[in-house]
Amino acid sequence: MTDAPEQPQIYLITPSEFDLSSFPDTISSCLDATPVACVRLALGTRDEEKIARAADALREVTHERDVALVIDSHVQLVERLGLDGVHLTDASRSVLKMRKELDDDAIIGAYCGQSSHDGMTAGELGADYVAFGPVGASALGDGETAPKDLFQWWSQMIEVPVVAEGALTDQLIADFAPFTDFFGIGDEIWTSDNAKSRLLDFVAAMS
Repeated sequence: MTDAPEQPQIYLITPSEFDLSSFPDTISSCLDATPVACVRLALGTRDEEKIARAADALREVTHERDVALVIDSHVQLVERLGLDGVHLTDASRSVLKMRKELDDDAIIGAYCGQSSHDGMTAGELGADYVAFGPVGASALGDGETAPKDLFQWWSQMIEVPVVAEGALTDQLIADFAPFTDFFGIGDEIWTSDNAKSRLLDFVAAMS
């Protein structure tokens, strides 16, 4: 058994679309402002050329700062683009297959919605982390949220690191900080006027 760390780590999630002429500078300022454990490339497009250009730009930024870069779902692009791993969105279903296909050092994460069962299964099959969400109220999906007691139970009983993500607010950050290993932060900062400043607000809320 393990407890979540005193202060969770930051896991940044890119917007589903961004301008390659400006976003690398924006995310660089965030990475330079506070320690970040991982960045997830989460583009909404299936255009391989667009994904590759974005991955090239972000890989330069992240690897220069020793920050891991994973990609959302596109497993076949991990090794080709020199990325550190993949974030799976089908709960535990693909974890075992991906663990066999990817390099032993590759990061494999699994988004499991609000299901502790899927989370435990993903961990047993080799996921390096499990993500639950959305934590906050969102119009996306079925409106269900991942409750705090799920994270409380997980932090007491399960050793696999857990990510809290989705519709985060300062209050939710403060409430969930004792029970999660990472906060997955994305549009909450990218849609603000100053992403770095908003990120630092969240960091302050953790403590």
